[in-house]
Amino acid sequence: MKYVIAALVSLFVSTACLGGDEIVCLYSSAASEVPYRIPAIAKNKKGELVAVTDYRYCKSDIGFGRVDLHYRISRDNGRTWGEELPLVEGNGVEGDSHCGFGDAAIVADRKSKEVLLICVCGQTPYFSATRNNPNRVARLRSHDGGHTWSKPEEITESIYTLFDESKLGAVQSLFFGSGRICQSRTIKVGKYYRIYAALCARPGGNRVIYSDDFGQTWHALGSIDVSPAPLGDEPKIEELPNGDVLLSSRPGWGNLNSGRFYNIFRYDRPQRSILNSQFSILNGQWDSPVASADCEGGVVAKDNVTNGEILIVPAVRTADKAKTIVALQSVPLGPKRANVAIYWKELGSESAYKDASAFASGWSGPYQVSRQSSAYSTMVQQRDGRIAFYWEEIDNGQGGFEMLYRPISLTEITGGTYK
Repeated sequence: MKYVIAALVSLFVSTACLGGDEIVCLYSSAASEVPYRIPAIAKNKKGELVAVTDYRYCKSDIGFGRVDLHYRISRDNGRTWGEELPLVEGNGVEGDSHCGFGDAAIVADRKSKEVLLICVCGQTPYFSATRNNPNRVARLRSHDGGHTWSKPEEITESIYTLFDESKLGAVQSLFFGSGRICQSRTIKVGKYYRIYAALCARPGGNRVIYSDDFGQTWHALGSIDVSPAPLGDEPKIEELPNGDVLLSSRPGWGNLNSGRFYNIFRYDRPQRSILNSQFSILNGQWDSPVASADCEGGVVAKDNVTNGEILIVPAVRTADKAKTIVALQSVPLGPKRANVAIYWKELGSESAYKDASAFASGWSGPYQVSRQSSAYSTMVQQRDGRIAFYWEEIDNGQGGFEMLYRPISLTEITGGTYK
């Protein structure tokens, strides 16, 4: 009966949204006593989509009681989805490191069947955690493209100790920005292409880390004495066309209308040129962070601070058939958590991202995905080239949302400017 109700809710939601004929309700809080939240999605080597969500028995954020992670898989570019399955279940035991698991961040290796998921575990709320009682970190792996999963391994200390000697002070609490972990297209060390993850941390704002062994060990990107976004909250990370690293961060509640904080990590090069592929893969430094709302043509989010996604994809400019690169940024337009949309920007030359201010300026759109109350969103590019967009819509007032998926072409997002 639950899935019949979910299908009816999905149909209702579809008719209430733009382009609703292809919207799929993957998880329905309206049809469940246990609410769902927090979208995370990956595309495995075979092109299958793996969509993960919190299943919140405690009806609140991870850290306040039992939370499980559930997942579904599509083998056909989102046309159909497999059954809902538990990925990892919390035990609900107060104070136990396995009390709950939530806020998933995921990446599928493009060259193998391996999938990595990092999440928060335990029962320590982020804002009350301390270095001696931290917000804990768990790692789970799949060796078959996300179909089956290992038991969780706690890796809390291996992450926190990266910053214990920082001049900013030891990190008291952190978590991996939920949604999508980024895998490099340019840097490969040994068996794997490098992966990057952005951390929400306090005090001192965001940190960024990387791994060259697909999440077995992690290292700080840049100096541990510098935060790439001191006022940043939940962050996302992406690789720029020249191999540098982009941070896109949700502002905290004290910066309600800042849009996004952007910053760029520049790897050391003997000469700055987009054609110069010779650069250090270890050394570099961060630019200065900027708020997109302060830049001309910047991404705007009114009266809300909400997680979104940054994604950079190859494209063809329709007008002259030239190959180029396009960045996509999702965010609720507001006011408050509503009207999730996608901004876009061409990155055809390095001048478009010569510094953080340049990247934060000159966006087009937005393309509006939702006209409802709507919040967190994430996206990956599907095997068929469309964007797999996965977001939260219609707050049920009891700690959950409808978790919706929709495939959207770049042509539709950009009004025919790119494909």
